[in-house]
Amino acid sequence: MLSFLNINKGFAHTWQSFTTGYNDCMKKQLDLLTMRLKEIAHLNSMHSLLMWDMETQMPKEGAIMRGETVSHLSVLIHQKILALDEGSVLTSLKNHIEGKNNSLSNDHSVIVAETWRTYFREKKLPESFVRELSKTTSEAHHVWVEARKASNFKKFAPHLKKIVELKRKEAKLVGYKDSPYDALIDQFEPGMTSAELTTLFDDLKDFLVPFIAKIKKSKMKPAVWKKSDLFPKAQQIKLTHEVCKLLGYDFERGMIAESAHPFSTSFNPDDARFTTRYDEKDLRGSLYSSIHELGHSFYEQGLLSKNFGTPLGEAISLGIHESQSRFWENVVGRSTEFSKFIFPTLKKAFPKVFSGRTREDFYKIVNNVTPSFIRTESDEVTYNMHVIIRFEIEKELIEGSIEVSDVPKIWNDKMKSYLGITVKKPARTTGGVRSGGDSDGALQDVHWSGGMIGYFPTYTLGNLYSLQFWNKLQQDIPDARKKIAKGEFKPILAWLRKHIHIHGKRYSASALVRQVTGEELTSAYFIDYLKDKYGKLYNLK
Repeated sequence: MLSFLNINKGFAHTWQSFTTGYNDCMKKQLDLLTMRLKEIAHLNSMHSLLMWDMETQMPKEGAIMRGETVSHLSVLIHQKILALDEGSVLTSLKNHIEGKNNSLSNDHSVIVAETWRTYFREKKLPESFVRELSKTTSEAHHVWVEARKASNFKKFAPHLKKIVELKRKEAKLVGYKDSPYDALIDQFEPGMTSAELTTLFDDLKDFLVPFIAKIKKSKMKPAVWKKSDLFPKAQQIKLTHEVCKLLGYDFERGMIAESAHPFSTSFNPDDARFTTRYDEKDLRGSLYSSIHELGHSFYEQGLLSKNFGTPLGEAISLGIHESQSRFWENVVGRSTEFSKFIFPTLKKAFPKVFSGRTREDFYKIVNNVTPSFIRTESDEVTYNMHVIIRFEIEKELIEGSIEVSDVPKIWNDKMKSYLGITVKKPARTTGGVRSGGDSDGALQDVHWSGGMIGYFPTYTLGNLYSLQFWNKLQQDIPDARKKIAKGEFKPILAWLRKHIHIHGKRYSASALVRQVTGEELTSAYFIDYLKDKYGKLYNLK
């Protein structure tokens, strides 16, 4: 009996030593992986900084060399991602978390699983392909700029054709089950498929097309600025900073600059900045572009600094990211409550414009529904039709059912069918830029020139997510609307921080929606929101 106990103790001691050694090995591999991930994060920060500089202050003649620098850095980042598994570090950790005796914490398991997902995709792309795509899109961007100025799609078409061919190749390299477009969506909205998008977007389209037609027929005339209204740029800049501060933007960890196309970027949670643009004839451009980009920066500032460099320090998806910008821009910023709160500030900033107007006038102006050619200038009702048009076109391009040369006509036909407007031939030249035609149509967005096919759907997904989150937020904070009217935004931002921002990539987008709202993603909340808000504004039965 004594002998058996001693043997049993010896076995237990040996097993404990083995387990301890194995766990120590796992810890060392995890530490090595984390170090490699942070190195990649720093390189990505450099890449973002180069792009920020290019859009905000780089001299025009620096574009070609900057493109080469960015291309070189993109290849370097690709190489570093492939090196994550050097010494089979990542493979060992992946096998460990998938085993029965996973000793890693939930946080570390998420880091390994999400890193593997990124690595596994990148591994399928040869360096020669990454270099060719980066070079092609860099060249295409400059051609797109000139083609848009001339409103000449044919000038850009050969470059877009090459990009489409490369993205089809990328889809084959990465792999897909049903549609090659799925492989491209996954880069921006992991787990989402074109079939799911088609179902969501068809529901939305079936509602929006007749709803937009009803608004156009309404006897309620759209509210607009007067031709004499003027919003000096200096006052707009001051107002933008004041509004963002009131909403809760931390200027100690961010900044606002100016660019032709507003965007946000983040180097880490302590440096999340954005740009806006100013039009002295229309305040909405700077005010709502700023609030929109502020929502993106809120998300980045809400990620936990301790997780920087790991998937837990990164946003879940572009759709979830867009939900934050659309939430602040539209759900909050275009609400009756926000109009009530901000109106005194507007009157103080622009006394001449607002002296004869009420807050109800302002509310109607910023919620004016008028189908237009330009996506970035469209209202929240017609906006999604712009996205759906782009989704349908690029899906068919990648699947090969249409060709690049078909795009302008298909685009124009869909604009007529969905929005009831006709893209006219180029009419005039202003500042060297021709208006109308392709510049108002298939050339208006930068995304295709950058190879970002699969990106557009995330804009509408953001709208759907935002209203589903808003529905739940109001259940948890019943007086949320009253708080907006009083300028009490901290509880709302705190709710978003707790339920969305701090999690990083702990959950997939679909899992997060279920976690927060208890439901699968649906277009119902967004449709109900539009029915209620614009039904009242346009007196629709």
